[in-house]
Formats: sequence, C-alpha cells, structure tokens
Amino acid sequence: MALSLDREAFSRRLRRLYASWQKGEDEFGGVDAIVVAVGVDEEIVYAKSTALQTWLFGYELTDTVMLFCEERALFLASRKKVEFLKQVAQGKGGDGAANGLPAVTLLVREKNESNKANFEKLLEALRGSRAGRRLGVFAKDKFPGEFVRSWNEALSKESFEKVDVSAAVALAMAAKEEQELALVRKAAAITSELFTKFFKERVMEIVDADEKVRHSKLAEAVEKAIEEKKFLAGADPSAVEMCYPPIIQSGGNYNLKFSVVSDKSHMHFGAITCSMGIRYKSYCSNLVRTLMVDPSQDMQDHYSFLLTLQEVLLRELRHGARLCDVYGVMDVVKKQRPELLGKITKNLGFAMGIEFREGSLVINSKNQQRLRKGMVFSVNVGLSELPNREAKRPEERSYALFLGDTVMVDEDGPAVVLTSVKKKVKNVGIFLKNEDEDEEEPDKDAAEDLLGRSSRAALLTERTRNELTAEEKRRAHQKELATQLNEDARRRLTEQRGEQQTQKARKSNVSYKSAALLPKEPHVREMKIYIDKKYESVIMPVFGIATPFHIATIKNISMSVEGDYTYLRINFFCPGSALGRNEGNIFPNPEATFVKEITYRASNLKPPGESTVPASNLQNAFRIIKEVQKRYKTREAEEKEKEGIVKQDSLVINLNRSNPKLKDLYIRPNIAQKRMQGALEAHVNGFRFTSVRGDKVDILYNNIKHAVFQPCDGEMIIVLHFHLKNAIMFGKKRHTDVQFYTEVGEITTDLGKHQHMHDRDDLYAEQMEREMRHKLKTAFKNFIEKVEALTKEELEFEVPFRELGFNGAPYRSTCLLQPTSSALVNCTEWPPFVVTLDEVELIHFERVQFHLKNFDLVIVYKDYARKVTMINAIPVASLDPIKEWLNSCDLKYTEGVQSLNWTKIMKTIVDDPEGFFEQGGWSFLEPEGEGSEAEPGESESELEDETFNPSEEDEEEEEDSDEDYSSEAEESEYSKDSLGSEEESGKDWDELEEEARKADRESQYEEEEERGRGRKRKGPPGRGRPHPPKKKRK
Repeated sequence: MALSLDREAFSRRLRRLYASWQKGEDEFGGVDAIVVAVGVDEEIVYAKSTALQTWLFGYELTDTVMLFCEERALFLASRKKVEFLKQVAQGKGGDGAANGLPAVTLLVREKNESNKANFEKLLEALRGSRAGRRLGVFAKDKFPGEFVRSWNEALSKESFEKVDVSAAVALAMAAKEEQELALVRKAAAITSELFTKFFKERVMEIVDADEKVRHSKLAEAVEKAIEEKKFLAGADPSAVEMCYPPIIQSGGNYNLKFSVVSDKSHMHFGAITCSMGIRYKSYCSNLVRTLMVDPSQDMQDHYSFLLTLQEVLLRELRHGARLCDVYGVMDVVKKQRPELLGKITKNLGFAMGIEFREGSLVINSKNQQRLRKGMVFSVNVGLSELPNREAKRPEERSYALFLGDTVMVDEDGPAVVLTSVKKKVKNVGIFLKNEDEDEEEPDKDAAEDLLGRSSRAALLTERTRNELTAEEKRRAHQKELATQLNEDARRRLTEQRGEQQTQKARKSNVSYKSAALLPKEPHVREMKIYIDKKYESVIMPVFGIATPFHIATIKNISMSVEGDYTYLRINFFCPGSALGRNEGNIFPNPEATFVKEITYRASNLKPPGESTVPASNLQNAFRIIKEVQKRYKTREAEEKEKEGIVKQDSLVINLNRSNPKLKDLYIRPNIAQKRMQGALEAHVNGFRFTSVRGDKVDILYNNIKHAVFQPCDGEMIIVLHFHLKNAIMFGKKRHTDVQFYTEVGEITTDLGKHQHMHDRDDLYAEQMEREMRHKLKTAFKNFIEKVEALTKEELEFEVPFRELGFNGAPYRSTCLLQPTSSALVNCTEWPPFVVTLDEVELIHFERVQFHLKNFDLVIVYKDYARKVTMINAIPVASLDPIKEWLNSCDLKYTEGVQSLNWTKIMKTIVDDPEGFFEQGGWSFLEPEGEGSEAEPGESESELEDETFNPSEEDEEEEEDSDEDYSSEAEESEYSKDSLGSEEESGKDWDELEEEARKADRESQYEEEEERGRGRKRKGPPGRGRPHPPKKKRK
C-alpha cells in the first residue's frame, strides 16, 4: 500500500521555512540557497537533515538531495521516493510564488551512473538562486555512502561559500503546530505510564525484597517494557521507541547528563535517579525523577528546594521571554541557598521536538533567543555531590537529586507540564521501617542478626498504603461522584421537563375517497367477497351492502371446514384488542362504532348446473387476503425501518489510487442472505465497502461515534467495528453497528483426526497461522494509521483493553466485554455490544452476595427514557477490577443483594423527578443510605416498595392488559374449539372420560376424609393427577 503525504502540512511548513529565510537576520537571511543531503546510516538517530525531512514529509528519505532555491525547490531521489513526492509536486506549477510556495521539481536518481546530468541541473539551480554564492548547510550532518560522497565532491568543485544554518532552521521548526503537540502529549503520556506503572513499581519490589539488581539490567527491562501494551496508554507499539537508553544511577556515582549510560553497579538504596524519554511517531518527550529510599531530613529539604526552583522556572517560561532571562531564576539560589550554586546543573533545559536536544535553544545565561508559544522544552534541574552527614558506607557519602519534565510554552500563563507524574516528597519517598524496632524479643533479634536477616525491611511505601486503603479511597471518590450525579441529573431533568412526548396516532387507511372509485366487478354486484389489490381493500357484503375494509384494519383471518360448510372468520383491529407492546390502542376516532369480527359460511356441495362449489370463493378470498396482508406488512415494516433515518451527506470519492484499502473482508450484518467478501476503501469524507457482487455501503467519518479495532490476539477474527451516531439503511434494514472482519484461522477443528504434538503438518499449520495473524495485524494497523493521517486524527480507532475485560451475558450467550478509552464493547460476537461511557449515568451491581458465584450489572443512562441495559452472569472475581475501572472513569456505581424492577423505578423518576431527588435521589441504592436508617426487621425489597410505590393507575393498566390477554386467549380457544382447527391435538374422548371418573372418585374420598377430620387438607404433593377445571369468578 502506497504511503500518503499530508500536502496541507507540507505546504504550511514549507511556507513557514521560506518566510523565516526571507525575514532572516544575521547569516540566515544572507544565504542564496539551502542544501540538504541525506545518506544511509542506521546509527545516526538525530540529525537536522532527517528532522527537516520528517517535519516536511512525515518520513525520512535516505539517499536524497533537497535544494531550496529562491523560486523553486528541487528534490533528487530514487524512483520510488519520487513517486511518493509527486503528491506535493501536483498542482503547484507556476502559481507557487503567488501563494508563498516555490515550484517543486523532482529528479530521478540513476542507479549505475554517476548522476552527472542530475548534479549539473542542481548546481545550475544553485547558481541561479539570488547571487548564487552562499549556501546554507547543516555543518554537523556527515552521512556516509557513495551517493552523498559523489554529491559532496561535485559541490566542492564549485566555488560556493558554505554557512551553517542549523540554528536558524531549528528556530523555524521549534514552535509546534496542534498536530505536532498532540504527538508530543501522547509521547509524554506514555513516558509517564512507563515510569509510574513499571519503573517505580519495579524499584519498590526490589527494595521490598532486598534484591541485588544492576543499573544496566534494570535499564534493559525498561526498554523491553515498551513492547507491552499495558504500559503504552493505548498507543500502537510499532510507533513507540526510546529517545535514548534509560539512565539509572545510585550509590554515589552520578553524572547528570543525558549522554551517559547506566553502569553495571548494583542499585544502592539511597537516592536513585532515573531519566527516560519516549519517542512517539518521531516526536520526543523526557522525564527525570529521583526516588529516595529512607531519605534524611537534609535530603528532603534539598529536594523540596529543587521543586520550588522548578516551579519558579516554569513561571518564567512564557511567550516572548528570552532564554537568558529565564536562567535568571538562579538569583533564587543565590539569595536562598548560595552554598548550592556550585552543585546545580549548568543549564536548566533545552528545546525538544523531532530531535531530542536542540543545541541552539538551551536555557543558559548566554542564549538571547526568545520563546514562542507552542515550543516544547525538557526542563531539568539537578543538584550533584551533596554530602550525606549520616553516611555509614562509602557509597552513601554523597548523593545527587535530579528533576525534569516535558513542558509546553503557553501564551499567557506559566509553561504547561505534559509529563504528569507526581513529584512531591511523599510521592517519590520510599520509607522503610526495620522489623527489629517493633520486636519484643531481643534474643530473636540477635539470632536474626547472626543469620543476616535483619536487613530485611517491611516496606511502608505509598504503594502498600494504597493497597490497604484502596477500597476506602474508592468509597470517598464515589461519595463525591454521588453528590455531583444527583445535582447534574436534577438540573438536566428540570430542563427537559417542558418537553412533552406526543403519542403517535395509528395511521388511518381509507380504502376509497368516494363511492365512484368502488370497482364495478361482477363479484361486487353478486355480493361475493372481492379483494381489490390496487387499493389494498377487501369488499365484503354486510347486510346486503358491499362494504370496503382496508387491509390494515384486518387483524387476522382463519378458515375451517365443518361438515358440509366452510367457515371464513375475519377479526378486525378495534379499541381493546392488543396491537402490540409498543403501539398501544390509539385510534384516530376511538368513540366510533367498530366491527370486531365477521364470519362467513358457504356450502361445500356443488349445486346442480354450477361448475364450482360456493365455498371456492371463500377459499380464494382467504388466499388472496393473506397475500395482500403479507405484502402490506412487508411495506409497512420497510417504512418503519426508514422512519427517523437521518439523511447522510454524499460520499466524496478520492480518485487517487493510493487510497487506504483493505481487501477480502466480510461485512456484518450481511448485505444479502449469504455472506460476501469485499473491499473497504477510505475516501475524502468516509469509507466505502464494495462487495464482489457490486453492492456498496458508505459510512461517513462524521457519522462514526466509535471506531474500534479488535486485534486477533486470542480471537478467531480480526475486526474493524463502527458504532454510528445515526442509523444507515442497507439490506432493507436500518443498522447502527457495522463491522468488517476477516477470519484468522480455522474456526472448526476436525476432532476425528489423530492428534500428535510433534505432527509435522500440525506444526506447519500452527506456524502458518502465526504468520497469517502477524501479517493481518500489520495490514490492519497500516490501514488505520493511514486513515487517521487522512482524517488529521479526527477519526481515531480505539483498541479494547483485553486485560481489563470481563465475561458477561448482555444478550443470550456469554462473551468477553472489554473497555476502550470511551466505551464498553464486544465486537467478536453478533449482535455486538457497545455502550458509550459518556451516556452512562450510573452502574448498579445486583445479586452481590457471598454465596453466589455470579452477579448482574445494570447500566442506567443519562436519558432516563431509555431502557436500562443489563449484563447477566458476571463472575464475582471480576467485581473488584470492574469497580476499579469504573472509579478511574469517574463513573458512579452502587451494589445491592436483590434484583430491582427497573421499569417501575425509571417510570417513577420520569413522572416526578423533583420528588425523587427530594427523597435523596440515587442514594436509595446505597447500602449505607436510606436502607441503613430503617428498622432492622424490614427487608431491602420492602424498603424499595416504600420508596418506589407504583401509582394505582399503573396497577389498573396491568390488570387491563391481563384481561386483554386472557380474553384474547379465550377467543383463540373458542375459535379452535368451535371451528375445529387442524392444529388441534391431545387425548381422545375415552381417555378424558376415564381421567374425569378418577378425579371424581378421588374428590369423593377427600370429602369423606375432610368430614372425619373436620378441616381442609390438600391432596398429597407427590401425586400428579389432573385437577378438574374450575370456573374463574370475576
């Protein structure tokens, strides 16, 4: 797949480079052209030449010469690179000068020849740019390779004067755009995660277990940790690398620079300095912290002063300030702690970006450059060779303290810290407490000293304290959330109170607007049943009058044969008959007189002289009414599906062949009955899926609520899932969830085949499957990266956190539910499950009891009219991890031992929101809430009934619905019995009579027994005799 280039970013940045060159002061403004040559060298990580390429194109282009002349820019590269660069050459032409951009000329490098002709063209362009004498170059960049060497030779033969413009170009690139700042923020977030979740935890484990670990080994472990997703804050591991090998120092040997490496000495439990930086998509970040094990008061004082100094420094880093003025914070050291002047680091930080350290933008006493909004700095302050008066061993005699963060220069306020790792003494201090201080038996102490075990220490760190009080901290946070939740919900419901929902009346279907439209068919004149397919009406004789009924008024029809007659029974919709759960009995004119049912009878005997039996008309009518009814219902269902569909914008097709594309994908739900493969292609404003049959499904970027990428780790399919804001129509149905997937391995396995662990075929198949998984994962990741670049990060794909996943049954079957950064999803099973966390009001855990293995989870939404979502059968072991995750997402959760009637609860809230919140709002779910103040004899369910007592109207409605249901059931029984339907099955009359006789005998025996005992008794529980039916009194 071809690489894409952001043309807008290229144009914007090239314009900025030329603007700073034209306005340039000193030597930069005096150069006639800028020359940049990049060779091939894997060892060179940071160079101004490659940084400029990455800034302009987004990629490094090896063996490439770039010339920036006054009126045009020339690029000499290989054929493939020229194809890539054609994206920026298109559409420039001669209009470059008008919009501040030079015309772009591309030259293809020849492989086997000396490129003399191309070099001559480049040199000619240099001579023609301005005066053609002074060239701006990056003096420090020295690349090896035959191509660069031959270009340098050709250039040295000419009498050009070379000027180093590294500092000027660095200044032009220093102020970051929002797109660049987003990458720096992500890099800083990953650095913070890596330090907090891996390095700090590992150091505390080492101290706790009194392990002997070398600095170099620990640094290697940190480098390996970036391969694990859990430390990468959801980033793609392939886009993450270290800026430099982590530097870990302790035990008196300190060098507070970023050019040193971790030595092989064992870690000493004193002051442990750690420097690490993550580079994400070519943009750097940096973090420096000092962990102090059992720090003395002197060490704590020095560290607190360092913190104060950094805070003053951040306040000085403002837009427009000079770097030498920022260095003026050293006056604070002179006034408050003059004895530390010789021990503080020489410079206090440097600018960062694509290069880790920009040498021309260092915070020292001589630098006159001014700060600009959007610049990113690594601010580092340190104290070295500090004496330790309490030292007992040589390695403890001196220590160093080092503190650093990645910060962004802001326009008004102080610099914004991007590496949000806590740095107060209580956060970086590891306080030990020796066991022998608390021991009461001195003999045991002596024995332990002899055994050399007294050095073992019980670690009383922030980590262990957190473990002890994790539940308490969660509860405190949940209390804050509960107060905020009730306030927000009350305000929201009060605002929505005025909006009344209007019930939709049942559509009135008129057969004919006038009597003249009535068909003049013989059947109508002969008073026979006639079906008018055009107007979808049934014309029936009623009291000798042809009466039309629209097909929509017919509820159901049934036909039966009894003896010599055929009966056709037609039931109609009328007030009081159940229309369905959601429709309700709403008619345009409910006071009118309605026909409930009509029954027609016709003879099965053929009269003399007639060709057909009279009953044939009823049979034909039955068949045709069924057909018309089916057609009408299908059309109505389609119209209902289309209701509420938001009209989407048209897809803008990008005719460029280099569009991001994935082939051989299946779509769910299927377009047709049989699943079909197709290709998914990203265009200007959306995706288009084209099946092999030619069906097209368009999904626009602005209609995507969640884009989820489910890798194939532990799954049999790899999925791209789109949860949409507004439903789209395809396959005659509306869909809010659309996914594209491909199968990774064999979903079915032949169990009959003889299995052997060393079977060559099996081993080969496993190896092929592993390769296939890796290949698919790479293809999908490349597609996602290109789409994100194409949409300028507006569409971001979320990857579920599998380690936070838990099993549950949102529908009928159990599946693995996994959180993403903004939702809870399951994409592998169908139907999919997607819940947006921003729409959730609170989570309630039901059936949480010690003796139960499972519990249920209820999701209540901020829109109280929306039905709650329930996830059943979640293992109890997942309860704590789910609570921790919800707490971290600032979501309120409650728990209880019983299942609640959520339909009634939500109806009560919506009917009277003010009364609900006056009674305490959602606090009724809290176990310590209103329930704890009640009498001990009352159960939780009784309290719920008191809090949420459904109105009498609700009860009446329920009784009515029950009556409707029973009457409908009785009607159906009547129709079956009276008309003798074919579906009737059961025992014959002889068996029924025998059972009735047995029942009479047993009831007689019971009556005698009751007279003898003088009280009523029920029949024995083990006997399964049929009871005679009893009439229900109303």
